[in-house]
Amino acid sequence: MQRTPSQINTALPSSTLSSRSSSNIIPHQVFNDPIHGHIELPPLLVKIIDTPQFQRLRNIKQLGGGYFVFPGASHNRFEHSIGVGYLAGELAKALKVKQPELNISDRDVLCVQIAGLCHDLGHGPFSHLFDGMFNPEADPLTKDWKHEDASLQMFDHLVKANSLAQEMERYGLILPTDLTFIKEMIKPLKSDDAEWLREGERHENKSFLYEIVSNKQNGIDVDKFDYFARDCHHLGIRNNFDHQRFIMFARVCDVNGRKHICSRDKEVANLYDMFHTRNSLHRRAYQHRVTKSVEIMIKDALLKADHHILTKGSGGTTLCLSKAKTDMEAYTKLTDQVIEKILHPCSSSNEPTPPPLEEAREILERIMSRDLYQFVGETKLKKEDQEEIKKMKDSLENELVKVIRKDNFEITVVTLDYGMKNKDPINTTYFYTKANPTEAFKIPREQVSKLLPVCFAEKILRVYCKNSASLRDAKFCFQSWCHENDFVTEDRDRATP
Repeated sequence: MQRTPSQINTALPSSTLSSRSSSNIIPHQVFNDPIHGHIELPPLLVKIIDTPQFQRLRNIKQLGGGYFVFPGASHNRFEHSIGVGYLAGELAKALKVKQPELNISDRDVLCVQIAGLCHDLGHGPFSHLFDGMFNPEADPLTKDWKHEDASLQMFDHLVKANSLAQEMERYGLILPTDLTFIKEMIKPLKSDDAEWLREGERHENKSFLYEIVSNKQNGIDVDKFDYFARDCHHLGIRNNFDHQRFIMFARVCDVNGRKHICSRDKEVANLYDMFHTRNSLHRRAYQHRVTKSVEIMIKDALLKADHHILTKGSGGTTLCLSKAKTDMEAYTKLTDQVIEKILHPCSSSNEPTPPPLEEAREILERIMSRDLYQFVGETKLKKEDQEEIKKMKDSLENELVKVIRKDNFEITVVTLDYGMKNKDPINTTYFYTKANPTEAFKIPREQVSKLLPVCFAEKILRVYCKNSASLRDAKFCFQSWCHENDFVTEDRDRATP
């Protein structure tokens, strides 16, 4: 991503500008982004970008195993994070200009930009594959651990390791208050908390700031704005959502003592397009049959290599793959390049490669030669309840192990929704009218369209076979199980013994 100095000298907040001579002002820098064009970022963000902890994101694919299926999906968390930092600033500044009464300070805007920039610092190798697929199996005691948890730790580590605290104060931030505020925006509390529990010294009159980077109210945030546009661009899928239009019409209104970002009433169709785009991306790319096959294979390889790929952490400690997330010095070194360590191990000793590492290498070599796990079949589940889903998976597993070894198949459940399980996210979205821009209200679905979905989520049970020799038996068993349990599947895939 090319960047050049800009002639616009507005690097420091206005409160800081008055106390410093103009000769010391560092200009904004310009990045040429393929999605947003030429974008300006303040120098403090550039200093964060130019750290090892942020540069690490260059080596983590945005779409995990999707690059092995979609040749254009070569983009990384690095450029996505820069895009989110930029859009976070654009939305905050747009609200600041349109509504001076909100008292959005330059310091607030800078914090929002940093939160957007750093929101994905905690992603592990192959993005969601690490915390969603690998970690629950490798480290069951921390199965609920998410990359947002590591983002908070990595942000603290980044500031400390690069001595950025003084630099942040130089650009007008107040520490440690603003560091807390930034982290609260990266991983915000649920917005329906009755008591205002934020510790970043932004009171309820600035509650809307917590909806810019990661919106727990309805899922409408700049993180999605960027990855929708960026992922569609690299996947070759049309993006029907116009985030620039959303920013143009966004306003803050009071709702029961809290201030929320609201949209014009006429924008409701545009927002449904946004959630439809999300569902379409999951259906066509993120949860693509072959994408999931590749990701299961990468997960299996990482599991086998877990205790044989060691990374140096703080204090000279060494940690395995699943434990590196507990030490940010070690985690900084953990990226997609881990598969190169498995494929091409370099050892100074003459000891043979451990069998588990050899097995991991064989799985990765199968990916490279397109000898992928085979798709057996899928069926839509009738119930959303997790206990019922577990019963279905256990029932199917009991049938499959009768004809195929347990380690030769994998059952997975894919969720396709609008981001809020089976709820319509527009039901939690507030709107305003041109005639009354200060009064927020919700739009009943019957006033939107008769063409809206009745159901906003579905779960699909899939089976993959890891050994092609067992594929025929696995297909017949799966089809029989679906028939016995009254599940619909593709008859054309039915195999005979």
